[in-house]
Amino acid sequence: MGPFDVPLDDERTQLDAFVEEYRRAVEATLDGLTEEQARRGLVPSATTLLGLLKHVTWMQRVWFEECVGGTSRRELGLVRDPDESFRLSADDTIASVTAAHREACATARTTVADLPLDTVVTGHRSGPRTLRWVYLQVLRELAHHCGHADVLREQVLAG
Repeated sequence: MGPFDVPLDDERTQLDAFVEEYRRAVEATLDGLTEEQARRGLVPSATTLLGLLKHVTWMQRVWFEECVGGTSRRELGLVRDPDESFRLSADDTIASVTAAHREACATARTTVADLPLDTVVTGHRSGPRTLRWVYLQVLRELAHHCGHADVLREQVLAG
C-alpha cells in the first residue's frame, strides 16, 4: 500500500505508507546492478549506492532501536558517526546489506507497533521527542537519500 492509497486514512497509516514507499525505493536502486556497480564511487565522499542502503539501515536503527527502543548504539553494535555508516567492508554485498535493511525495518515496525504518535521517546542522546517527530525525521532522511541514490544509479547505468 502506497501513500496514494491512503489519502483519507489516519495520520499513522499515512506516515507508515510514506516510510514504506521510501524503504522500498532505496532498495530498488540496487535492482539489477552488479556488486561492482553497487560499490562504485562517483563522488568524492564515501557515498555509493550500496553505502546509501547501509547508511539508511544504520539511520533507522538509530531512530527506532536507540531513540524509541532505548538501546545504546554501543549495545546495538552500531558505529557512532553517520559518516562511518556509509563505509563498506569487504563482506558487504547487495544481498547482505539488503537483508540487514529488511531486518532493521522489521524491527522498527515491531518497536513502534503499539505506540501512539504522541509517545515521548527518550533514547536519543540529544533529548526527548515524540514518536511523530521520529517518523518525520526518518521520512526526511529516506527521501533525501533516495534522491542521492536515484542520481547515482543514473550515473552508474550511463557509465
